[in-house]
Amino acid sequence: MEGQTIDIQELNSKIENESAFIEIIRSEMQKVIVGQKKLVDSLLIGLLADGHILLEGVPGLAKTLAINTLATIVDGKFNRIQFTPDLLPADLVGTMVYSQKQDKFSVKKGPIFSNFILADEINRSPAKVQSALLESMQERQVTIGEETFKLDKPFMVLATQNPIEQEGTYPLPEAQVDRFMLKTIITYPTVEEERLIIRQNIGQDYPKASKAVNLDTILKARELVREIHVSNKIENYILDLVFATREPEKFGLKELKDLISYGASPRASINLALAAKALAFIKHRGYVFPEDIKLIAYDVLRHRIGLTYEADAENITQDDIIYKILNAVKVP
Repeated sequence: MEGQTIDIQELNSKIENESAFIEIIRSEMQKVIVGQKKLVDSLLIGLLADGHILLEGVPGLAKTLAINTLATIVDGKFNRIQFTPDLLPADLVGTMVYSQKQDKFSVKKGPIFSNFILADEINRSPAKVQSALLESMQERQVTIGEETFKLDKPFMVLATQNPIEQEGTYPLPEAQVDRFMLKTIITYPTVEEERLIIRQNIGQDYPKASKAVNLDTILKARELVREIHVSNKIENYILDLVFATREPEKFGLKELKDLISYGASPRASINLALAAKALAFIKHRGYVFPEDIKLIAYDVLRHRIGLTYEADAENITQDDIIYKILNAVKVP
């Protein structure tokens, strides 16, 4: 990449001008969502980098409200699908319906035909439903009967998992988990944030967000995100982080060898670069810093590292492993 002559200053001012709308989205989000900066940033990164997000957090942390609000702000269509053990693929993608009047079958499209999908408690549904969702996430298309339909752009899945209740859940297959660009952990609000949440919810007028940006602006911004500069040094840093999950002993992390059952896939490398570009765009910058990689490393890697029984026995999490890798790998 450094072989190309890139005018960083010119690119920087271009991105600075073109990314101004991010602040408009933020201020509209803040009218409704109190705190939860991590959640809002993840949504923006997913939106700009064309990625899906897996959210983990206890109920009541404004997950549905956040994505619904974002859909309102960018004038996109939103659908929430509650995943249950009896959900069928047809409930998700749609089905063929017979019309007696016309004496033929026609397609009845399901809720997946939206810009923003909240897949609530995704791990409550069996494999058939997961595979139907997987096709739409990966191929951005849906097959009903013998017909294939392209999904609208942007198309983003925000899936939630409840970390407390594991009864009656189906673990997501690794291949599907790998399709999520980020896995974001959401925590409780602070005392002051919760005070504000109470006041908003018991007041006479609940704040509402307004449409501030259109979908075309988002699609143009996605093209600009791709233009953001990633230097060779940053590329090498990304590769070192990902390879350290596969061959930790080469990075002086011999103690991790027996704790990792499998390392991050090539999608981790792609998504580290893409998410870092989106983060630079959000910060109105035309190039990626090592700090951007560090900030999104946990969300990109935590669901892509398999743990051994030994790690489970020692209560070692993926985040513990990422922490050690970030400390061991040399920062450019």
